[in-house]
Amino acid sequence: AHGDMSQVYPLARGAAPLIVALAGIFLLQENLTATKFAAVCVIGLGVMMMSSKLGTGQAMPRKALLFALGTALFTASYTLVDGVGAQLSGTASGFTLWMFVGDGVLMTIYALLMRGRGLFAAARGNLLRGTAAGALSLGSYWIAIWAFTLAPIALVAALRETSVLFAMLIAVFWLGEKASPQRWLAAGLILAGIVLMRL
Repeated sequence: AHGDMSQVYPLARGAAPLIVALAGIFLLQENLTATKFAAVCVIGLGVMMMSSKLGTGQAMPRKALLFALGTALFTASYTLVDGVGAQLSGTASGFTLWMFVGDGVLMTIYALLMRGRGLFAAARGNLLRGTAAGALSLGSYWIAIWAFTLAPIALVAALRETSVLFAMLIAVFWLGEKASPQRWLAAGLILAGIVLMRL
C-alpha cells in the first residue's frame, strides 16, 4: 500500500541476513570470519538489487522503507530463534516436527474458530494439493533447521535468500522472460557471495 512490491520485497529479504549476521556476532558470539561476513553482505546486496529500481530515479517512500526494514527485523528474529532452537535441541528432526505439530494444532484451532464446520468441506476439495504443499514446506524447513546445526546462522540465512537467483533462472530459461542487465549483475553478486562462503 505504501510502495512497489518490486522495491519493498527485495529490500526486506536482502536486509534480513545482514541483521542476522550482526546479531550473531554481537549477541550470540558466532565466529564469522571477514570473508564469510563479506559473503553475507554480497548476497544481501545481490538480493536487494534483483528486483529494485536502481537508476530509475524513483525513490522508495519513507513509510515503505520503514515497513521493509520492519519486515527484515521480523524475518531476522524468527531466523535467529530457529537457529538457536535447532542448536540447543540437538536434533533437527525433533525440533522441526515439534514446530510443525505446534503450528498445525494452533492453525487448526484458529481455522475451526473462524470457519466452523465449513473448514472440513474446504479441506476435502484441496486435500491432495494441501498435503503436497505441506510436505514440501516441511522438507524445506527441515533442511534449513538441519543446516543451522552445522553452520553459523548468518550463513544459512544468506543462502536461503539465494532462492531469488533460482527463480530468475527458471523465469529466463523455462518461462522465456527477459532479464535486465541489472538482474544479471545481481545474479553475479549472489553467485560471488556463494563462492566467498567456500573460501
